[in-house]
Amino acid sequence: MNLLVVFLQAAGGGMDMSFLIMIVALFAIMYFFMIRPQNKKQKEIANFRKNLEIGQEVITAGGVYGKIRELSDNYVILEIASAVRIKIDRNSIYANAPSAHGQQGVK
Repeated sequence: MNLLVVFLQAAGGGMDMSFLIMIVALFAIMYFFMIRPQNKKQKEIANFRKNLEIGQEVITAGGVYGKIRELSDNYVILEIASAVRIKIDRNSIYANAPSAHGQQGVK
């Protein structure tokens, strides 16, 4: 609220050019440091989901690791253990799972 009062008082005396430049610079900074990277990340995830393949190991948004057994436009059948399959929304697939080969288990 106090910041709004300061802006209104500054604008009341006449619109100063430096004030306008400051506002434009603020929006440019917000765009390049917040909005643009978020949009880029969303496009990468959408492209990843579009290119899913049967047999690919993935992680869901809930943290479930599994291997894709069937694909549909809206859902995925994910095998999370031997003969244990779950049907999940395709949009809940989040990332590739790291390969289990060469990794040591937690003891």
